[in-house]
Amino acid sequence: MKELFKGGVHPPDNKEATESLPVEDARLPDRVVIPMAQHIGASAKPTVKVGDLVKKGQKIGEAAGNVSAPVHASVSGKVIAGGMLFTSPMGFDVPAVVIESDGLDEWVDGLVEHEDYMSMEPAKLLDIIREAGIVGMGGATFPTHIKLSPPKEKKVSVAILNGAECEPFLTSDARLMEERPEEVIEGLKIIMSMLGVTEGYVGIEANKPRAIARMSEEAGKVACELMVDKHYDRSGLVTDVVGGCRMSVKVVPLEVKYPQGSEKQLIKAVTGREVPPSHLPMDVGVVVQNVATAAAIYQAVRFGRPLIERIVTVTGPGIKDPRNLRVRLGTMFSDVIGQCGGLTDDATRVLMGGPMMGIAQPDLLVPVIKGTSGIVALTGKGELAPDSSPCIRCGRCIEACPMGLNPALISQLVEKGRFDEAVEQGIMDCFECGSCAFVCPSRRPVVHYAKWAKREIARKRQKA
Repeated sequence: MKELFKGGVHPPDNKEATESLPVEDARLPDRVVIPMAQHIGASAKPTVKVGDLVKKGQKIGEAAGNVSAPVHASVSGKVIAGGMLFTSPMGFDVPAVVIESDGLDEWVDGLVEHEDYMSMEPAKLLDIIREAGIVGMGGATFPTHIKLSPPKEKKVSVAILNGAECEPFLTSDARLMEERPEEVIEGLKIIMSMLGVTEGYVGIEANKPRAIARMSEEAGKVACELMVDKHYDRSGLVTDVVGGCRMSVKVVPLEVKYPQGSEKQLIKAVTGREVPPSHLPMDVGVVVQNVATAAAIYQAVRFGRPLIERIVTVTGPGIKDPRNLRVRLGTMFSDVIGQCGGLTDDATRVLMGGPMMGIAQPDLLVPVIKGTSGIVALTGKGELAPDSSPCIRCGRCIEACPMGLNPALISQLVEKGRFDEAVEQGIMDCFECGSCAFVCPSRRPVVHYAKWAKREIARKRQKA
């Protein structure tokens, strides 16, 4: 196993309820609410109006700029509301399109399949991925086409798929790797072809032995593929080559430690390379994508299918019948939970995501979006954070921080409104993993301070 990154914590896995459950197709919803903002960046602009008839996979929202992504209908039917504001599970109101399903579930005409996708030019592949609306499906939701078109001066040499799934309770990525490893590996091959790299890795925590075995078997088929006639990289056609290894894909078992799935920590564990503060993975020659993103890339490139569904783990002590479901985007949390027996009587909180980085939901009238890897329901007073008390300067948060920050000092600066000093202390490098809050004996809301401060800092910079 690869060496660990510094810091981190070991929360209970709590994956037993769903880790062995096959993925089931969720029921087709009667209606879907599809937000125009399911990604980092500018919201998509609706391209349909009330009364329009749409098909599954039809574009209903056009990307607004480069850092944006188009949005597609997840069912066939009739548009009954468009452009209205609707609460996103991310916690803010966004424009949305509401579609009433006709029950026919018909694909839009014109989807183009590509059997020869490994010989396609990177620019063409990039167009397909962009138009398919693919974003990071590990939760970050950064538009994938941007990551796959780094500046030419960035010498990318390694592609890594993130299969760590270190967040407690969640098993959607593990089930994907167990059930459809070929789609994940083919997606990685497409990514490597686009970037012009020959070295690929899949990082998986060691508590997922079945996923490691299935992915290793599939990766072994790619261990030494022969170059056939032409090889493309990001600058276009480079050379004609006959023979030799085109690409090598290796599965890397990782020691179990949270937040192993964070980009910088994963890169350190897999390659030994360290991404400096305020830098990006491509600055050390690496591009990281989630395994579900890779599978979505394969579906888009091979079959022309845009991103309209995803696997969601529905679990936690507050769920009566935990499951792994393949859910259409726009399906309401209430519908998904209803298919899992509903909430228990003592359920107290519902999160989008896991307990470390998940977002608590005010109610269940929110839709599944591209970044919804899990719906977790917690129970009892013990799951609710008690009132915090003053910092006792124990230093546990400093030891736990995987970025080497001083969370105690940063949170105190934020409390006093000293944002400039918080920036000097590295608050912008915090990725809000929650390790500091997990170990804090005073139960201080350190992550909340970081989130609030970064919003205020961004607001001030915009005004400036």
